[in-house]
Amino acid sequence: MRLHEHEGLDIFESAGIPVPRRGVAGNTDDALIIAGEIGYPVVLKAQVLVGGRGLAGGIQTVTTPEELEDAAGKLFSAEIKGLPVRKLLVCEKADIHSELYMGITIDGFTGRPVIVVSKEGGVHIEETARIAPDKVISFYCDPAFGFYPYQARMLLRRLGIVERLLAICADVLVRLYRAFVQYEALIAEINPLVILKTGYQGGLLAIDSVIEIDNSALNRVKLPLPEMIERIENPLERKGREIGVTYVDLGGDIGIISSGAGLGMATMDIIGERLRPANFLETGGGITEELLYKCMELVMMKIDLRAIFINVYGGINPIHEGARGVVRYIKEHNVTIPIVAKALGNHQEETWEILRAGGVHVVTEAPTEIAVARLFELVGAR
Repeated sequence: MRLHEHEGLDIFESAGIPVPRRGVAGNTDDALIIAGEIGYPVVLKAQVLVGGRGLAGGIQTVTTPEELEDAAGKLFSAEIKGLPVRKLLVCEKADIHSELYMGITIDGFTGRPVIVVSKEGGVHIEETARIAPDKVISFYCDPAFGFYPYQARMLLRRLGIVERLLAICADVLVRLYRAFVQYEALIAEINPLVILKTGYQGGLLAIDSVIEIDNSALNRVKLPLPEMIERIENPLERKGREIGVTYVDLGGDIGIISSGAGLGMATMDIIGERLRPANFLETGGGITEELLYKCMELVMMKIDLRAIFINVYGGINPIHEGARGVVRYIKEHNVTIPIVAKALGNHQEETWEILRAGGVHVVTEAPTEIAVARLFELVGAR
C-alpha cells in the first residue's frame, strides 16, 4: 500500500526527521486558512498516488492569497495522470541551498534492504542512476545487524558530504532506516532532503516522501489511515478488491478471467501478441459459483468489450462450480459476445459440459496458444 505524501511526512515527523510546516486541505477555503497560518509563500502539492506530479503540473508555488485561490481551484478541478485531485498538501516553501536523495528498498536478488543516497535529489534520480552511476552510492544492510550512525557517516563520506553536515545527514538516514523497518516498508524515500540556505550549518528538511508498505504487513502495522480500498481510484479495480479478486484495468477489449497470477500473466502475454487485453484478473485460491458470477459481472463492466477469455485450472478448485456461475451470468444477462474457455483439471469433463450448454466455446487442449487461436478466429483483429 502506497501512502500519500502527507501521510509519509507524518511518519517522518514521528521518527524525528525534520519536515516542513504543513496542512492538508480538501477545498480552496481550507487551503487559504492553512496558508495563512504558515505564511506565504507556500507550495500546493496535489495528493495523488503517482510519481512525477511536478512535471504534470501538480505542484504550484504561490505568494499571495489571490494566487493560491486561483491555483488551488485549478488543481482541485484537474487530473494528474488520470487521477482526480481531492486533497492538497499546503506547506511552507523551503529556502533551498542544495538537495540530497535518500531511499531504502528491498533488493530483489538478495532480499536485503539496500540504502541509496545521491547528491542529485529531485524527480530525475532514476535518470541520474542510469547515466551517472558514480553519483549514486548504495549500501546493503544486514537486517539482523541493523544500520547505525557510523555506517551512515561512512556512506555519506563516499558521497562527498562535508564534515559540518555529516552528523545531521547521517542522523536523518538512520531515522529513515528505523521507520523503514518499523513500518515493514517496501520502499521509504526522501526525495529530496534539502539543506537550507538560512541554516546551512544545520538546517535540513525532508520536503517530499514516498512510502510503500507491504500489504501482508498491514495487520501488524497499525496506522491511522483509510482502508486500502478507499485508495483505489479506478472503479473497476475497486470492485475487484471488494469481491476479493486481483483486477488491473487495461486499455484493450478482450476480457480475461484466470485462476492464478502466473496463469493470468501468461494468458495476457499470449493474447497481447495478436489482440488487446482489457484487463488482468485472477481469482485467487477459492473458485465458487458466486465468485465466477461476480467475475463475469466485473469483466462485463468494461465498455466496448469484444470477447471474454477464461483460463482456469482445477487442482483442488471446483472449477465445475465456477462454470455454473459463468453460465448463470450469461443466461441472466443475455451475453452475446464470444466467450472462449480453457478449463482443465478437477471435474474438467463436467465443467466442459456446463460451459458448452451455456454457449461458451470450450477448448480442451492444454496449450493456451490453441485457445487464443480459437478466440482470434471468432473476433479477428481490430
